[in-house]
Amino acid sequence: MFEDSTFESNGTIRTRSRGWMIATLILNSSILLALILIPLIYPEALPRQAMAFLIAVPPPPPPPPAPAQPAPRPASGSDRAAPDPFAAPRLIPDRIVIVNDPGPAPSGPIAALDPGIPGGTGTPFGSLPAPRVIHPDVKTPLRLPSTLAQGLLLRKIVPIYPQLARAMRQEGTVVLAATIAKDGAIANLRVLSGPAVLQQAALDAVSQWRYRPYLLNGDPVEVETTVNVIFKLAD
Repeated sequence: MFEDSTFESNGTIRTRSRGWMIATLILNSSILLALILIPLIYPEALPRQAMAFLIAVPPPPPPPPAPAQPAPRPASGSDRAAPDPFAAPRLIPDRIVIVNDPGPAPSGPIAALDPGIPGGTGTPFGSLPAPRVIHPDVKTPLRLPSTLAQGLLLRKIVPIYPQLARAMRQEGTVVLAATIAKDGAIANLRVLSGPAVLQQAALDAVSQWRYRPYLLNGDPVEVETTVNVIFKLAD
């Protein structure tokens, strides 16, 4: 090693083995690169044991055990469902059998059940008393619209136009609330609205009106309604 080295004038050592080092590095790199690329480009060059190790796929894990099924219980006679007579048949029959069985003839006379048939003896319930319908008593007067109350009006008195209202050229409508009694007379008459100068004339006239009694289930009852009295001057 000492013999192959020479000293330069600048004090550095030069060796002649640098070329061999570079060539050796290139050769080793080529061999290593060939060992890496050959299996990738040409896999058949590998031994069969290595190929089997690389290609073999691990087996899948075993499936979990199935849950235990309960043993079927033998069906007893009481557990069997009764056949549904309205269920559709599973098979369509080739023909339909019509059973014509009129049954035994009635032993008694048919006309005895209907009194309208000549010779009938009446209904089997003729001996029972007729049912009695009890209607509850109406405690408070019923509310009757004014349009329906007008249909029950029998006598109507036209109010007299007050002289003061005529002189004042006062017109308007007086609304009264009234109770029609069971006999059709006016009771509990009172003013709801309207000009004050016309209210007394409306009260005097409506208090003499008569109505036909209002019937509820065939019985007369008291009803409450409103009466509109219109005052209008003639042209």
